[in-house]
Amino acid sequence: MLWKYLYRYARKHQARGNGFGYGLVDPANPHSVARTLSARYYKDGAEILVDRGWDRPLGEKHFDDPLNQQRRPRRLTPRECARLMGFESPQGARFRIPVSDTQAYRQFGNSVVVPVFAAVAKLLAPRIAQAVARREADDNDGGCSR
Repeated sequence: MLWKYLYRYARKHQARGNGFGYGLVDPANPHSVARTLSARYYKDGAEILVDRGWDRPLGEKHFDDPLNQQRRPRRLTPRECARLMGFESPQGARFRIPVSDTQAYRQFGNSVVVPVFAAVAKLLAPRIAQAVARREADDNDGGCSR
């Protein structure tokens, strides 16, 4: 049902020249890039859909073909959203998701990508240490070290 809605909605807006679309990600392609995950993903999942081999020409002729429907794109699971945002890797420890799927989609969509945050923190750590050392030196010198 979701795929039918998104597909028809995208076709309608494309015909009008509007910019609505959906993002298909091919899991078999290691160079495939996903769109940004947003907190609204729980609503329709249009930003990132996993391609399962849906035949577009067949869909144009007979959208409800049973074999083609088995290959329709699907939404990411909350677990896949967690991985996309860097909370876990497929081989690593499982990140516990103690909330409903809707809440999980919202939370992962609102989060910062963990590896990006870690890289920025690593770059900032020496500057922070330098600022702390300077402040401590100023405090010890009564603020006269400059």
